[in-house]
Amino acid sequence: MDLPVNQFKKAIKAGKPQIGIWSSLCSPIAAEVLADAGFDWVLLDTEHSPNELPIVQNQLDAMLAGTTEPIVRPAWNDTVLIKRYLDVGARTLLIPYVQNVEEAKRAVAATRYPPEGIRGVSGCTRANRYGRIKDYFKRVHEEMCVLVQVETLAAMKQIEQIAAVEGVDGVFIGPNDLAADMGHLGNWQHPEVWKVMEDAAKRITKAGKAPGILVGEGEGQRCLDMGYLFVAVGSDLVMLARGTEALAGKFKKK
Repeated sequence: MDLPVNQFKKAIKAGKPQIGIWSSLCSPIAAEVLADAGFDWVLLDTEHSPNELPIVQNQLDAMLAGTTEPIVRPAWNDTVLIKRYLDVGARTLLIPYVQNVEEAKRAVAATRYPPEGIRGVSGCTRANRYGRIKDYFKRVHEEMCVLVQVETLAAMKQIEQIAAVEGVDGVFIGPNDLAADMGHLGNWQHPEVWKVMEDAAKRITKAGKAPGILVGEGEGQRCLDMGYLFVAVGSDLVMLARGTEALAGKFKKK
């Protein structure tokens, strides 16, 4: 059995835009629906949703027949968390709150086996199809995709250095946390925040890495025009909340 190609990693390296969606419902059924909806990637969130390892594995299983790349966001830049998600088959990770070069290097090291990194070794996991993938230990890094999340002005000042870390494939901007750090809590649409996000896309691209971001449907094209390569244009949780409100509103008298 051969190691499957990570088409998402291949695409962003080639500069091909990748459209994604955020998944916070912690549901294999929702993941299965999203996996075949036509998106290039689906983010399975464990930082801001009650998603845990067994549920993530069920979601990954549900997405196998789909055409999209699952991206898992661990709750933190933690070696043990990362190891466990890798062992159940995650191969594209979005690491939150990376503030500097050392933290970026630590994120990459957690995804690499020794001597390049510190990932713990297990010979029979879902990731290597229970020992059936040929040369898994030697080749897995080729299809591993590490995305680091920059969320503060302090991290923005080092964005070129963070992007330059070997093994980092993309740098993701978190609009809400960035806005909060800039004094605009709850207002990521503020013009000052947009100015920083536009500048970030240019700097990440100039550093030779792929810039990414999460926005709403109405701002997706704007971000693509600014140079962002992997853009999440919605969230299953938000779509469910707003969609059900709109449906109820059609039949409920005010």
